[in-house]
Parts: sequence; C-alpha cells; structure tokens
Amino acid sequence: MFDLTITGGTVVDGTGADRYRADIGITGGRITEIRRCHGDDVGLREAPTAENIDATGRVVTPGFVDVHTHYDGQVSWDATLEPSSLHGVTTVVSGNCGVGFAPVRPGREQWLIELMEGVEDIPGSALAEGITWGWESFPEYLDAIEKRELAVDYGTQIAHGAVRGYAMGERGANNEEATADDIAVMARIVQEGIEAGALGFSTSRTEAHRAMDGQAVPGTYAAEMELFGLGKAMAAGGRAVFEVAPQGTAGESPAEACMHELDWMTRLSDEMDRPVSFTLIQASHAPDLWRRQLERAGKAQENGIAVYAQFAARPFGMLLGFPGYHAFTHRPTFRRLQESLDRDELAARLADPAVKAAILAETDLPPTPGVLLDGLFALAQYSADRIYAIGDPPDYEPTPDMTVAAIAAARGQDPLSTMYDLMLESDAGAMLMLPFFNYAEGDHSAIYEMMGHPAAVSGLSDGGAHCGLICDASYPTFLLTHWARDRHRGPRFSLEYVVRKQTLDTATLFGLDDRGVIRVGKKADLNVIDMTALQLGVPRMAYDLPAGGRRLLQDASGYDATVVSGVVTRRHGRDTGARPGRLVRGAQA
Repeated sequence: MFDLTITGGTVVDGTGADRYRADIGITGGRITEIRRCHGDDVGLREAPTAENIDATGRVVTPGFVDVHTHYDGQVSWDATLEPSSLHGVTTVVSGNCGVGFAPVRPGREQWLIELMEGVEDIPGSALAEGITWGWESFPEYLDAIEKRELAVDYGTQIAHGAVRGYAMGERGANNEEATADDIAVMARIVQEGIEAGALGFSTSRTEAHRAMDGQAVPGTYAAEMELFGLGKAMAAGGRAVFEVAPQGTAGESPAEACMHELDWMTRLSDEMDRPVSFTLIQASHAPDLWRRQLERAGKAQENGIAVYAQFAARPFGMLLGFPGYHAFTHRPTFRRLQESLDRDELAARLADPAVKAAILAETDLPPTPGVLLDGLFALAQYSADRIYAIGDPPDYEPTPDMTVAAIAAARGQDPLSTMYDLMLESDAGAMLMLPFFNYAEGDHSAIYEMMGHPAAVSGLSDGGAHCGLICDASYPTFLLTHWARDRHRGPRFSLEYVVRKQTLDTATLFGLDDRGVIRVGKKADLNVIDMTALQLGVPRMAYDLPAGGRRLLQDASGYDATVVSGVVTRRHGRDTGARPGRLVRGAQA
C-alpha cells in the first residue's frame, strides 16, 4: 500500500541522466519504488494507493532546492513561503548575504529589521508587524521556526551581521575592527549555530549592501583574521557552507581587489575543508571579470578545494512601473494623486491625457535625504536606452529595438512620454526591465557560459527580498522555460541539465543528500510538470504583506502538482493547505 503513486510520467531524475518513463511509489514521505514502464506494462497503476497522480504526458522532476533566499522574517508569519513555492521549490535556504534575525539582544530587534530592509528591500513595517519575536540566541531562533508547519522545507544560515551586532554591540554595527576577544566570542556563537542546525555562515563584503541608515552591513570590512576565525568555527560545528557576497558584486571595486577575494576564499576553503560559495554576476564596467573569477573557482576545484560561484539565471536589475519605482515618483502631480487615491482610481487618473501632460511638464521634487532608493527616479529618467519593455509573456533576453528609447524613436515621441505610456498598460500595472548586471552584451551569452561551468551553481533568486524591485524567485520556472525550451537568441541546455542545476547540485552544496534526486530511499519532494503548458506570468505588484506591504509576484502555469515529503502541497498552481514542510537542521544524510 502506497501513500501516493505518480504514474505514467517521464522522469527527469536530477542526476543529468537521460529521461525515462516510470511509475513512482511513495510511502512515509520517501520514494519506496520506481518501476520503469516498458510497452504495455501497467507498472504501479494497479497498485493499492491512497492517492494517485496520473502524470501521462508530464515530466516528473525532483523538487527544486533554492539556496539563496531571504525568508528569515517571512517564515514566522507565512506558511506558504510564496513566491518560491509557486515555482516548484520544495526546499529554501535563507540567511544569505550576512543578514538575518538571530542572534538578537532584547531591544535590538528594530536594528536588525532596518538592516534587512536596507539590504534586501523588504518593507520594515511588514517585518515589524509580521515577525513574532521569541528568541535571543540562534538556537532559540531555530527552535521557534521548528514549531512552524510550512508548505516547503526551510533551512537557514547564521549571518555575520547579526553575529557582529550581538557580540560587539555598536562597535560591531559600525564595522570597527574586531579584537581577538571579539572574534573568540563570535566564533563560539557561530559554532553553536552550526551545531544547532544552521546550514552555513554568510557574510557580505559588497558596498551595495547597506542598512536604512546608510551604514554598510556589519562585517563588510572584516579582516582576514576575523573571516578565518569564524570560518574555522563554522567548520568545527559540522558540515556547512561559508557563503560570501564579495567585493565587486555590484561593480564597486577594482578587478584586482575582486580577484584578491578569490584568493582568501580559496585559502579559507582549503584550511577549513568546507565549501565556500560566492555570488557571481557580470558588471558592465568590467564585463569579463566574472570569467576570471569563475576560472579561479574552477582551478580551485581541480585542486580539490570546494569553491563555488552562485550565478543568476537571467539579467540582474530592477523592474520599473507605476506600482513601484519609476521615473515620475517625484513629480508633484503624481505624488499628490498617489497620496489621495486608491490604486484603481490612480490608474484611471494616470490614463487621463491632461494628467500625463502635467506630470511630464513638471520639475522633480528633491530626493529625501538618507532614504535609500529614493533617487531611483533620476536613474530611470536617464536610462531609456537601457530600459526594456519585456512584454507578455515576458522576454528576459530582449533585443535593442525593445528599449524605451528605440520604441520612442519608432513612434516619434519623447522617451519619457513613451515610458509613461508603456507603464500605463495593464491598468497602469505594466513593468519595464532595467538590467544592471548580466547583460553587458545585450544577450545571455555570459549567463550561458556561467551556467555551463562545473564550478557554478544556481542561486541569487533572493526569494522573499527586493519586494518592490524584482521577482527572481521565479528562476526555477525561467530555467525550465527559457534555458531548456524557448531561448531563440543562442544555444540552450537539455532539460536534464537544467533540472540538475537546481536539484542535485544545489542540494549537494549544502549537504542535503536526502533530496535532489528521484531515487529509492530519497525524500519524496517532486514536481509534476506539463512542459508544453509551462509559462511564466507577467510580474505584478501585490499588497499582501503585513501592514499592507507591497511585493512583486510572478505566477506560473503548467505545474500539475508539487509534492513535499510525499504530500501534495500545490495542484495546478493552487495551495492545497497541506503543511508537510519543516525546519531542516544541518546536513541531511
């Protein structure tokens, strides 16, 4: 008697091996039988089972393992962990980029909220209202999350910023140099966190990551003595990953400084005998630097040192539109209408030609001093030649004729007028794409090369973060549609390869050896996908965070079912209400 059978499907098992037709039997949350189908063999279709999913004409994959998310706060109020769970993700890893919510000294909760809000663009009001605090130490944080029943499995890392602020107080928050005693205190906290079940330790060294007050993330300028001390403490705690957002991530450092980061990361990985994973994107000012970084990581692996680059599956930037950030946020007429009207009324008024004319004719109000991202309107105004209309369905590899400037020239319009009109589409809900990274050549050639490299793993979705700027939690669906099926401006990858990049490879990096492949004895985390119908929706703004906070969401069609621990959590894109997901404590055999 099986708890669940999935019959008649084409299995893409996560190893990269060729697909095959098979029936899958699941009992007690594990895969207990895989019977390959040959000819008229009935397989498991007549086996006794509590539930069956007919996967005829469908692809069956392992559940996706997303290793770069920021659900540290959302996990305390949202059992679904959308938008990741919308896209076949069955395991998320949080605590990235050196920011998190534990450990925390009583009374310092707001400081951590403002740090997360500044770095990851998660509305502070949503975090303040949504998080139910009840911990001080990192093990206590894990204990609190362990009580949650979720739609996906949740693992997390211990974050340098929180550790530094806890151990060193204001000195740590202000990035003062750590003494040997400070490092010893932090090392005990890190080791304790890993022993309690953290999957890794994360740190940020990029100038782009700043708190709401403009301060760099604690640890940004940490000396090697501190980094090595905490890395070795992590290794002493157990099997875990040292994750780094390195200098140069946002193109702010000279190339040689970026390469120096690879030097110390390689030495650290060798000394602690643990993987180091770093974020990798193509910066326009140094469009070939990423290749040197990736080659260095590959050389380390050839020498038996586990250094991995996390790549982004598509251009890395921001979405612009009337619901979020755009070129007209500081025009007096727009500001007045936004403050006095609801969203439907605002959309109607923006469509009035007289309102458009007034907004276009006005002078911008000055940015608010000290408010992060408040000056993005000026960037948008002068980027018409780099802002793309991505269409419906969205095209993330747009051609030059799809820029706002090119469309304006074809229409004989001023670029700002065209930008306004494009954002008016879909009841003033349309979004335009401004790629900052991974698009220096105007195509995906760099991403293709990154993705094909053995030292690269899929990451950087930032699920749960950058709520008003992006929705890259849809990477898993994009990988399947664009990279395995639809890309027309260059070569694609096989479906088998694309599935492996976000299942076995990501799970293995973090020691989650109980999942990521379809094999007898493995955890029954699975997706049943109609590849002919699989499609990404247009990014849309929702206002469903606590305190009415906004976030960009991107729907997907084509997922017949998502299964976590043998339980169907989503059917045809809808949450079933089942909550088999749990906290993942440490590496899983």
